[in-house]
Amino acid sequence: MSGRLYIVSGPSGAGKSSLCAALLERSPNLKLSISCTTRNPRPGEVNGREYHFLSRETFVAQRDQGAFLEWANVHSNMYGTRQSDV
Repeated sequence: MSGRLYIVSGPSGAGKSSLCAALLERSPNLKLSISCTTRNPRPGEVNGREYHFLSRETFVAQRDQGAFLEWANVHSNMYGTRQSDV
C-alpha cells in the first residue's frame, strides 16, 4: 500500500479527536488507524473503535515481536501503533 501518512499529535484536550472526526467526515478517502493500549476502557468506549484494548502481556509480546511502529509508557499504561493498523 502506498499513500500519505498524516500524524495528528497533541496533549490531552487539544482537540485531536474533533479534528480527526471533521477530516474523516469531509474526506472519505482518509482512514484512521486505531492505536493499542493496556489501559481499561472508559465508559462508552468500544474495543476496536477508540482503541484496541490489550492485556499488558499481549502488548509486551507484540512489542517484542516488532509489531509496533511506535510505543510508549504513559501514566503506567502502554500505548502504541501497530504496523498492521496503518
